[in-house]
Amino acid sequence: MVTTTSHDYHIEIDVQQKRPKGEIACGDVFQSSIIREEGRTIMVLSDGIGHGIKASVLAMLTATMALKYTKLHTKPEVAARIIMEALPKSSDNKESYATFTIIELDNDGHVRIINYDNPRILAIRNGVSMHPKEYELTIKGEENQGKVLLCKEFTARKEDRIIFMSDGVTQSGLGNKQFPMGWGINQVEEFTLNQVSRMPDISATKLARKIINQAMRHDDFSVKDDTTCGVIYFREPRKFMLITGPPFYKIKDFDFVDRIQDFEGKKIICGGTTAEIIARELNLTVEIQHGNKNLNALPPSAKMEGFEMVTEGILTLGKVEEILENYDSDTRLQDSTPEEVVKLFLQHDYIDIIVGTRINWAHQDPEQPLELELRKFVVKRIVKLLVHKFFKKVKVEYV
Repeated sequence: MVTTTSHDYHIEIDVQQKRPKGEIACGDVFQSSIIREEGRTIMVLSDGIGHGIKASVLAMLTATMALKYTKLHTKPEVAARIIMEALPKSSDNKESYATFTIIELDNDGHVRIINYDNPRILAIRNGVSMHPKEYELTIKGEENQGKVLLCKEFTARKEDRIIFMSDGVTQSGLGNKQFPMGWGINQVEEFTLNQVSRMPDISATKLARKIINQAMRHDDFSVKDDTTCGVIYFREPRKFMLITGPPFYKIKDFDFVDRIQDFEGKKIICGGTTAEIIARELNLTVEIQHGNKNLNALPPSAKMEGFEMVTEGILTLGKVEEILENYDSDTRLQDSTPEEVVKLFLQHDYIDIIVGTRINWAHQDPEQPLELELRKFVVKRIVKLLVHKFFKKVKVEYV
């Protein structure tokens, strides 16, 4: 799942994919990038002809170039010509082929969608389909005669949704009794509107998964083509705070706790000493939760009033980083302590991480400075993953 933010709403983005059984590479490729200094988020979904390695290479080449040229503000019709010239021709001189959808979001809410031969995007506002005005751009070059890009532009509002997909979704069920011509975009639209009507606050992840799962059902849960669905959801931001490590100056403990207490949103503590300081300042008790499932024999988590959970520090954060690093659309999180922390990260948009930098010299532990450096390193890795892989808005404060 990827996320980004804008003025009065948060933009949640998630993409789910399935590939045919036996294929080691997906022929659909999704790439995205945030250009923070310009306030732009760019996403590209490309579908290479056929499936398997060849389709994957074509789609990867197309998506990479489309992303690069969109970043450089190249005119879409010019970029499309360059992409088509770059795609290798097959041995019988037939054109190698990859479709693409480019979605560009600006901080002011402006949305531009450029589509070449992928199913049309769905836009939902107030529970009904929205049909922004469409215009055509003719792809440059003699060899591209008759080829056009279909473009839509509009200004997003809070609670709007955009759904984009490869033809694996619309062609699911092709040839069977129920859908001899495939599921089709109109039925996908009907299904999607029904889901939003039943669950008005359904997340991008859940909606994308429901669409993919429905497409799989049409083919007895074994897709015949690479199948991708992405959902963009403009919604109220959710806030979360993670606190790890005590503040450098003991005299600052009160201010440190005051800052945490004033935070509006869910909070967790990673680290026993940190939890003890907060408990002492707020006159709370820390209750150890025995019997909870943990990976690698991590110490049990604890409960404290006003906090979602209290966990051990560096080992838990290391495991959290590992889960985030390996997370993909097939990941199903269980209920171990690190996985619970990952769930909280993924469920929230604005994430504050407070890192205490005190070294406990009373322990006379020569490893302490090393542990502090390790904590900083692991936090940096987690932040990098949250920002670049999941597009979260993260603020880190060292105290």
